Amino acid sequence: MKLTTLNDVLLVAGSKGEATVAMRQDAGGAWHSITSSELMGHVRGLAAWLRAQGVAKGDRVALIAENRWEWAVTDFATMAVGAVGVPLFPTLTADQTAAQLRDSGAKICVVSTAELAKKVLGSREATGVKTVVVMEVKEPLAGVVMFADAASTAPNADFDTLLKSVGPDDLATIIYTSGTTGDAKGVMLTHGNIASNLTMTTGLFNFSANDSCVSFLPLSHVTARHIDYLFYALDVTVAYCGKVERLLPAFQAVKPTIFVAVPRLYERIRHSVEQKSAASPVKKKILGWAIGVGRKSQKTLLAGKTPGSLSWKLANKLVYSKVKAAFGGRVGTFVSGGAPLGIDLANWFADAGIPILEGYGLTETSPVISVNLPGRHKIGTTGPTMKNIECRIAEDGELEVRGPSIFKGYWQKPEATADAIDPEGWFHTGDVGNIDAEGFLTITDRKRELIKTTNGKFIAPQPIENRLKVSSLIGYAALQGDGRKFISVLMTPNFATLEAQGIKGEREALVKDATVLALYQAEIERVNATLAPFEKIKKFRLLPVEWGIDTGEVTPSMKLKRRIVAQKHASDIASMYGGED
Repeated sequence: MKLTTLNDVLLVAGSKGEATVAMRQDAGGAWHSITSSELMGHVRGLAAWLRAQGVAKGDRVALIAENRWEWAVTDFATMAVGAVGVPLFPTLTADQTAAQLRDSGAKICVVSTAELAKKVLGSREATGVKTVVVMEVKEPLAGVVMFADAASTAPNADFDTLLKSVGPDDLATIIYTSGTTGDAKGVMLTHGNIASNLTMTTGLFNFSANDSCVSFLPLSHVTARHIDYLFYALDVTVAYCGKVERLLPAFQAVKPTIFVAVPRLYERIRHSVEQKSAASPVKKKILGWAIGVGRKSQKTLLAGKTPGSLSWKLANKLVYSKVKAAFGGRVGTFVSGGAPLGIDLANWFADAGIPILEGYGLTETSPVISVNLPGRHKIGTTGPTMKNIECRIAEDGELEVRGPSIFKGYWQKPEATADAIDPEGWFHTGDVGNIDAEGFLTITDRKRELIKTTNGKFIAPQPIENRLKVSSLIGYAALQGDGRKFISVLMTPNFATLEAQGIKGEREALVKDATVLALYQAEIERVNATLAPFEKIKKFRLLPVEWGIDTGEVTPSMKLKRRIVAQKHASDIASMYGGED
């Protein structure tokens, strides 16, 4: 499928008449279909309202909302009039929200709830936002426009002309980076950037109108947004689930055929399966046997075939099918993105009959650079690279890419743009990796996150952290040791797992308890057994907290903000090195 702009995606999605293209939930949790004509009708209405507000080509329209069908309507309507969508994460603080609204220069801001509307209204003087549109309110709220009213505006006669006047070089969106290594920057992506990437990914999968997927990864993140565009272009039904607590019931109701998640969710699913089996010696033994059977059949599974041995069929009936049932029972394609999956986690799921197609990309690359495919799948890699982009590995191991999906630059940051894109057009990803003879890309770590100990050895923290997080005892792990004599690690316990094992008490006391420390020392030794001498973890600290998006240590795509972790726990880090500082 050849796509020139993202408006081409809307034309495809809006041309299906009364066919279902999406699904939404009402307040009671019941699901309702959204037809192609209904979607296009709301887009036409909102586009007319935006035009009436003076929104012209190149103007910015901010969008702050959980995943919901109105998100797609707002996004498509904004691009239809040639304006630039600026999605912001609903979980940002008021100050962070205000900073990004001010930086983008958005005059219109569309939000999902009254709480978010109040957050924006409270900083209007500082941001310059003139009008706030809210999707739903439980009681009247002054100073806002209701989404339903805006979207029911009579369509303009020139809508189709306006839609087609948008070109590949026109700016489609500004997406702010998650800020794992510093302050957030606005990534400018053109219609051509994202459309060229979509043109490639639409040709990689045989999805059709018979497929469906629950959209729950934040649409403010480029991965989820690209995937939704992909599904609209290929007639896949998109079921919007904006609340995590509704996710499992959503799987059972929608029974999706495609599942896309970040590694953190896959980690939790594995931990849940292992915890449930641990409660019964018989179930634990059966799970272990099934995983062993799966390991012997993994090569066949990764080749896109169903193993035919009697033992595999029995393991599938007793174990694998039960794991898949949690996703609704119909999922045939499992995808992971947003952060490194980890080879141990990928192997476990493949051994459980679920090969996860791991991909890789960045906001700046629209985003897909590589992805594993059904039948062309290597665990430990992020798959073969896209055919329309050039990839090379620099002398220091950094991956550099060039092609039509590379971003235009950072919004109002020419120096940062020049640092990221060299004069020959190569984008320096900041990721270290390698490409094998068959074109499969492996990412080992972030260049800026590599740890260099005083003995001159470079250590990639993410693979080691991923091995630690395989344990259901560990929430997050953050390796330390840059400029130090040895490697150490900060860890947040999975307190729910400890409680399930009968270990209860105040968190401050638990992280110092000898029995608890022995459990975690065993996990350190498990991982150390797989490491080179210079990589081995010498010391660790358990923290009586849980890291998350709200507390600032984790991005919305569940990646660690190492700078924040280092700042918050400087004293804990120093204590592991005996006051070296």
